[in-house]
Formats: sequence, structure tokens, C-alpha cells
Amino acid sequence: MESNLRDLVQYYLPTFPLRRVRRLVDDTTDFTSITYGDVIHLGGRHYMVLRDEAERRFGIEDFKFWVKRCKCLETGESAILKLVFHEEFTQQIGSMSIRSFRSQNKEARILNLVRGDMRFMQGTAERDEAGNLVRILDVIRGKRFDTVIDNLPGDHRHYYENDLYRMMELLIAGCEAIDFLHRHYEQHGDVRRDHLWMETGTGKVRWIDFDYAYETRANPFALDLFGLGNSLLFTVGKQIYTPQTFAHMESGRNVRDTDFSPVIKNRLVNLRRLFPYIPRELNNVLMHFSQGAEIHYDSVEELLGDLRPCLELLPKQTERRAS
Repeated sequence: MESNLRDLVQYYLPTFPLRRVRRLVDDTTDFTSITYGDVIHLGGRHYMVLRDEAERRFGIEDFKFWVKRCKCLETGESAILKLVFHEEFTQQIGSMSIRSFRSQNKEARILNLVRGDMRFMQGTAERDEAGNLVRILDVIRGKRFDTVIDNLPGDHRHYYENDLYRMMELLIAGCEAIDFLHRHYEQHGDVRRDHLWMETGTGKVRWIDFDYAYETRANPFALDLFGLGNSLLFTVGKQIYTPQTFAHMESGRNVRDTDFSPVIKNRLVNLRRLFPYIPRELNNVLMHFSQGAEIHYDSVEELLGDLRPCLELLPKQTERRAS
């Protein structure tokens, strides 16, 4: 078997060092043992494991040992294999305790639902010989949406006048994609600004990672809405503001307790306190996610109904160039 595997790798991937070829893997249950040089056999194809994937959050790389960056020997294409990882925890959102868990079946179901819809990552699901449902994902060439925003030049006023209109267009498209899932009775499950990617070439945004599910008695889409609110807050502000980050700003002295998030207590939601040029209508959308909110959004459709008209209140790049 070992010599046959080496022959297979040499035929399809002649640049790979044969001394680093390890073993053929048909059972991915013990995902922590699968590493560089292993070849995973799925759906009649062979995937050379190159490394574990990692997410960079808060300046730290968080390695996801159940997610493998691979190259398909038969096609030569890069692929991401998400192996089965059982995880469950409880999130506290305001007064709600929400059970969250990973579901490979849910992610496979959504991949089937969004096939061909390029607002989402694309892929298929195959079972290994032990019955584990492995998701085989196409690699998205691009950058995280929040990284794109963070890399834009200038202070907030410059961002507001030059880039916010376009970033809001993209975020609205992202909200519409989540609304599509909800209309099909599916949750994204892990809506975060780093799970929205801007694709190189097309300049469009795409959602990744659908394997989290959660249970809420009141609103089955509450966590997705909360995630969109956080993404909107970052998009409008170009960053997240806390008392530490706006301590040097004179306008920050007027901030009240009700201006902050009810969940992340030090996160400022009322951005007009710092930037009074933000349209009041747009700030009112943000305030639905604040401690002082008397009314919360029950659906993405409601959020979009308030958000879309705000776009026309923002400076447009084409108008500035014409002048």
C-alpha cells in the first residue's frame, strides 16, 4: 500500500518530496493525527494534506486542527477539507442563554442549497469509510471584509467621505444573502465580520463557515441578526470603539451607558456621539443593537428595510469625482 501511494503521489504531484508521504487515510475520525503528507481518500479522489487551517483573531492565530488545506491529486486544485468535530457550548446574549453546537449535516445541507450562488462558499460533502461527513470546500481567493476595511487609508472622516458608500453596498449584499438563508429556514450560525470575504477579481462578498447551529425559543435567527449588527457597527465605524479607543476624543465625554452594546458592555454602538456627520437614520439602525433600544429587529428583512434607504444618504464617490 505504501509503495502504491508513493507511486500515486509521484504521478499526480511530482514536485512533492516522496520521503514526506505518510499514509492513506480512509477514516478521518482522529483528525488530530492527520497531518502534512497524509493522503485522504474521499469520493473516489485523493487529497494531499498540506497544513491545518488557522483563523487570525485579536492578533492571534487560532489553528483549526479539524480543517485541512489540501491539494486534490486527480485535479491539481486546492481544497479545504472540514472533518467532523463535535463541539457544544452555551452563549449568553443579554438575558438569553443559547445552546450552540457544530453540525456537519447542517453545513452539508446549506452547501447543497447555495450551490452556484456565489454569495456563499462552494463545496460538496462526502462520507469517509467510517461514515464521517467531510465537507470539501473550494478555496476563496480574497481577503476578509474587515481586513479590507481596516486597510483603507485615512481617518474616519476620510473613510466616510470616500469609502463607506461602497462598503455599505457590500454589507447590504451580505445581509441579503443571510436573508436568503432565513427564507429557506436555515441559519448561518456564525455571522461574524471575519466570516465575510471579499473575492479578488470580482470584488464581491461571500459568506464562509456554516457548521454552527443554535437553538433559541424566541427567535431562531437571533444570533445571525446579532452578528449582522456587529458587522454593521464595524463597517460604519471602520473599527470597534471602546472607552479606551475614544478616551482622547472630546466628543466621547457625552457618551451614556445606553449607548453601548447590551452584550459586549464596553462596545460603543451610538457612533453619532463621536461622529455627528453620520446620518441620523443610519445611526438609528445601529441603535436597535444598543442597551437603550426599546425595539429590536425580528428579521433581516426588517433590518434591510431600514438600512437600504440609508445608502442614499452617504457621499458617493462618483459625485466627488465629477466635481
